[in-house]
Amino acid sequence: MAGPLEGVRVIEFTEIIAGPVSGVMLSDLGADVIKIEPPWGDPWRDGGGPFAEHESRAFIAVNRGKRSIQLDLTKSDGRAAAHRLVEKADIVVTNHRPDVPVKLGIDYDTLSSINPRIIYAEASAYGLKGPYAGGPGYDVLAQAFSGIIQSEGIMWRGVPRMIRTTPFVDFTTGYAIVQSVCAALYHREKSGRGQKIGTSLLANAMTTLSGHLARIPGNPTKPQQWYDEDLPMLQQADLSYNDLNDLYNEARWFPSAMLIYYRPYRTEDGLIAVACLSDPLRKRMADCVGFDDRRFRPGYDLEAPEAVQFADDLLVRVEELIAEKTSEDWLRLFHGAGVPAMPVQFVEGLLDNEQAHANDLVIEQDHHAAGKMQLVGPNTNFSDTPLNAVLPSPALGQHTAEILAEAGYSADEITALLESGAALG
Repeated sequence: MAGPLEGVRVIEFTEIIAGPVSGVMLSDLGADVIKIEPPWGDPWRDGGGPFAEHESRAFIAVNRGKRSIQLDLTKSDGRAAAHRLVEKADIVVTNHRPDVPVKLGIDYDTLSSINPRIIYAEASAYGLKGPYAGGPGYDVLAQAFSGIIQSEGIMWRGVPRMIRTTPFVDFTTGYAIVQSVCAALYHREKSGRGQKIGTSLLANAMTTLSGHLARIPGNPTKPQQWYDEDLPMLQQADLSYNDLNDLYNEARWFPSAMLIYYRPYRTEDGLIAVACLSDPLRKRMADCVGFDDRRFRPGYDLEAPEAVQFADDLLVRVEELIAEKTSEDWLRLFHGAGVPAMPVQFVEGLLDNEQAHANDLVIEQDHHAAGKMQLVGPNTNFSDTPLNAVLPSPALGQHTAEILAEAGYSADEITALLESGAALG
């Protein structure tokens, strides 16, 4: 078998990141993923600056393993071709604004009438109800609307800076699509029926914030109390956003008693991070570094004023102690004692990392435009259904004729579609 989803066909009406990410992961699981692109192609082909016509690193990363067909869905023959592909498909994924699928004839009602077994996954920005139901969805907007940008507390040019290392709301939405369609496939095996699935950038942003958003009556967190009681008065006082941000972050800052054991540290020659979230692990770290923490004394009140001051002073002392040895020395000592610790690295070094290669997380491909290249491979492995080699991302319309032929179009019919502009490639 070529993965657990061998024989499953996915039709992708997606662009940019959230939808395409789901297609990559479904392809990794063995599905045949057909990306239907408009005449101009997925806009992400130019994302971050293309290195060749219709090719960018950003596009390659979230579109490997797929085949591409160009169809003009504003033309009746283009829509008819898309509908014919859906007849033999199992899954449809779309992440357009809610009004777009209806205009193009690729909405759930239309496609489910063609294929009642179809599983239709629709990713919107903010859901399909409410005042923002029809709004466009982008990672930075989801970070802004959910409060993630503000909560990070990092300012840039007078405003909160987005999390820019990765568009993580887009990626979590892609994961949600995959999880949902796999569950729907299982339900279809039992019932014989397809269904429509809805998720959104907002839903997944909120999922990542679950720990912050758990509200217990009568027991608010300090940030919640600040938001409910202090913020209205501060806003009436016409404070600047910078001042509000500083006050908010004071309310939500981790105490030193916690930060001692869960943070990066500077060593003699670099940086490491530790993660000790239980007292047994914290005690091991304290023993390794060589400091006495009063928190281990029975009945010690971590929130008493003298305890807070002690923790603040202790944090400074621990920083000084860890700076006396090299990263390698500390990692050897911590790992030997069972203390969770890892080096702090640059993202760009991961493709050369021994750990990544040992677990087959780096793959090499011969790409039609980039040549021999490296990129991140599948993130899961299966004992009974090993995955096949991953295909490179497709050129725009690379498989148009091939896919139309599979759908039953004759050579003359394909030529006619190409000449009319309903299909391209």
